[in-house]
Amino acid sequence: MNTHTTRHSAQSHLSASLIAYLEDLRESGVDGIPAELVSPAAEVESAPRRSAVQEQEQECTMRDDRQDVPELHETIEQIRKDLGPCQRCKLGTTRKNLVFGVGNPNARLVFVGEGPGADEDAQGEPFVGDAGRILNRIIAAMELKREDVYICNVVKCRPPQNRPPESDEVAACSPFLLRQIASVKPEVIVALGTSAAQALLQTKVPISKLRSKFHDFHGIPLMPTYHPSYLLRSGGNSDSFWSVWDDMTQVLQLLKLPVPVKSRKK
Repeated sequence: MNTHTTRHSAQSHLSASLIAYLEDLRESGVDGIPAELVSPAAEVESAPRRSAVQEQEQECTMRDDRQDVPELHETIEQIRKDLGPCQRCKLGTTRKNLVFGVGNPNARLVFVGEGPGADEDAQGEPFVGDAGRILNRIIAAMELKREDVYICNVVKCRPPQNRPPESDEVAACSPFLLRQIASVKPEVIVALGTSAAQALLQTKVPISKLRSKFHDFHGIPLMPTYHPSYLLRSGGNSDSFWSVWDDMTQVLQLLKLPVPVKSRKK
């Protein structure tokens, strides 16, 4: 006789005994089973129902506890290590140096450009050429320092002849840019130029229509503005320069930082 048959026989025997006992009580004039005659077995019988409720409550508590556990913070160094000697797109075959990012890894403000130029490709650091000097002037005009902010690009390798990054190149590099932004956790992002703004905001709208107002980037205010190289071509005291300053004024106000007074030269 197997275990299942033995268990079934025992249950049948118990049921028959319980029916006979109830019949005896009825013949004796007992209407129902007195509480004091309830056997420990009856208490055991109800235990699984209580246990199921308790297990459900415990599971909910454990789930809540898991939600309270903070996510592990991925550092800039870990992201750079993961990127490695990247060959995820064709730009990897023509670059001299991979240009990852520079600045404060806990910055309140992040500047995102299009991609490295010749000077950046040679030195492995973003915005170190002529456009970088213009960006440094903008940062200084905000009464900030380069080391106060974080600076990076949409793509980490120089496109040949400084052409705009192509869609497959942006797609290959974007996950690392998103991870950089998630690691820094800035309060504001400034997108420098058309390619950076369009890549971040997933739009084809030109920079002239995107700038001057904040856009939402995964819950972070993002201000598109003209690229420093555009200011180089248009002159130091041009309308475009003051347009950028107007954008940076909004950034400072959002960060609750003092807005330096600037006078336009005639």
